[in-house]
This record gives sequence, structure tokens and C-alpha cells, in this order.
Amino acid sequence: MELNTIKDNKGARKSLLRVGRGIGSGKGKTAGRGNKGQKSRSGVAIKGKGFEGGQTPIYRRLPKRGFNNSNFTKEFAVINLGDIQSLIDEKLITDTVNAEILKSLHVVNHLKAGLKVLGTGELKSAITVEAAAFSETAKSAIEKVGGKVVCTAKEEAPKAKKVKSEKAEKTTRIAKKLASKKAGK
Repeated sequence: MELNTIKDNKGARKSLLRVGRGIGSGKGKTAGRGNKGQKSRSGVAIKGKGFEGGQTPIYRRLPKRGFNNSNFTKEFAVINLGDIQSLIDEKLITDTVNAEILKSLHVVNHLKAGLKVLGTGELKSAITVEAAAFSETAKSAIEKVGGKVVCTAKEEAPKAKKVKSEKAEKTTRIAKKLASKKAGK
């Protein structure tokens, strides 16, 4: 067998049906697009997501209201224990694993809020793992083998409690008028 003699199996590639080639072809005249309307014209790509014929869709007409917690979520770069063990087996990692080493090895692309270690897979070597977060199974598996877990996440300072101070006297316009009337009596 040579490169110039290689062919696809029979039926592996089906040629496209040439539509709009007359009534006798089976896909002539309207070419399977039905009759009239925007979708029958060329150059029209009506996507889903609530298209309402050019009218502003309801999801854009309604106001955005309320709280959305997705603005405050932390997104971690994730690695499993099995992946760490495979890097150890390939002798790419020796004693310490951290986000910078994994980024230099192109195992992790974007660090986002830091590195999170998950417990999927098996770890056989005792190593030091530095990450922003650990799952409980990953933490116990690393310590069970004799490794060391180092959490690099910055601890957020606890929010200060508001101290109730003595309220100052209200000096609204009405209060001033009442005070001037009392003084005038």
C-alpha cells in the first residue's frame, strides 16, 4: 500500500446534494426551504435564544433586578491527585508541587483564583503540595502517604462589626421650624 493508492471505504464520504437545480431533482424550486418568509432568503441566520422577528426580545425588554451571586464566585484552576502522580512518574516533579511549576509545565493554563487540588486518582509519593484550596479527600490522601499540605490562600480579614453610636439630633427642615417656633414662644 502506498499513499497515492489510499481510498476511503465505500460510503464513507457522501457528496452534498445540489439543491435548487430544477423540479426533477427532488430539491428544486424552493430547495427545501418552504415558501417565502425570512428563513427562505439567503444570508439570514436566525439564531435561537428568543428571536422575535426583529422585535426586541423579552429578555432584553425586562429590567435586570436582584442579586446575582455569580459576580462573587471564585474560579479555581483544578488538578487531580492522579495527574500529579503521573507527573511524578514522568519525573517532571520531584519534591514540591505548586501553581507556578504546573503553569511552567503547561498542565494549568490560567490560575484564576489559585490552584485547587481534587482527590480523584491515587497518590503514591510523599510530596509537598502548595495550593489555594484542597478537597477533603485530596488533603487526607496526601497526608496518608506522608506528604505535606500547604494552603497558600490569603485569608480574608473578618468584617468589622458596626458599633452603634449615639444618634445625632435630626436637623431636618421641619425640626428646625419646630425649634424656632418653640424659641419664639
